[in-house]
Amino acid sequence: MYTIAALYHFARFADPEALKPPLLALCKANDITGSLLLAREGINGTIAGPTQAGIDAVIAHLRALPGCAALEWKIAHSDVPPFGKMKVRLKREIVTMGQPDVDPLAGTGHYVAPADWNDLIAQEDVALIDTRNDYEVAIGTFDGAIDPQTQSFGEFPAWWEANKHRFHNKKVAMFCTGGIRCEKSTNYLLGQGIEEVYHLKGGILKYLEEVPQAQSSWRGACFVFDNRVSVEHGLKPGPHLLCHGCRRPILPEDTERAGYEAGVSCHNCVDETSEADKDRFRERQKQIALTKRRKW
Repeated sequence: MYTIAALYHFARFADPEALKPPLLALCKANDITGSLLLAREGINGTIAGPTQAGIDAVIAHLRALPGCAALEWKIAHSDVPPFGKMKVRLKREIVTMGQPDVDPLAGTGHYVAPADWNDLIAQEDVALIDTRNDYEVAIGTFDGAIDPQTQSFGEFPAWWEANKHRFHNKKVAMFCTGGIRCEKSTNYLLGQGIEEVYHLKGGILKYLEEVPQAQSSWRGACFVFDNRVSVEHGLKPGPHLLCHGCRRPILPEDTERAGYEAGVSCHNCVDETSEADKDRFRERQKQIALTKRRKW
């Protein structure tokens, strides 16, 4: 059983590049896999390991970094390896919005605990916005949520500018997978003059962990960025597979649809890539299969 820790924390790192080598070495020493992003604004990522002790060692290291003593994380488990290897990457932003004036450390919306979320979003003067990408929203969201139909988080400010008239005299509640996007999106809305902005503390993952399905306003599954692909209530693995051509989630029955080729394409993307792309994906699949055979 693998332990999975999803985490993020906004902090002011003067030299994120200097933080990378010891962090990567610690992860490798503890057989930790996954992906962590480092930037001047903080850290974000998901890691997994075969022992709780290994995860605890990495968390302790992260909490000892400047400004990270209050770092929080969410734990889940999987009986298959969630990641293939460990990556620590340097980025300009730990979640890319492309708004240099946005600073979650300067202020965010009001945090709402999962237990209180249903009551908030049931109010008539509350507009509920899903800040995730369109392919994530497609497999699950909250009842009544507005889907901006963005393909990347960087498109959100333009969507807001074009749609802000819809939210006159409204409170705005926002949510995302683990909470990190809402740190930025709520700060952005505060900067746009929206006075009452709320977001789900711990994101969808915390809600699915804590709120019983019988009392839930969530419908469907939640996309996650590891080999589980999706999770449902209680953070149980969802039914979805991943198309390795376009990185979108698909259902098992979608593998029977026209356009599906393992590792190459699905019905969503078969017309989006060239034959040269597909040939490249096929070669990648051959190499993956060879690697698996060598391991066995």
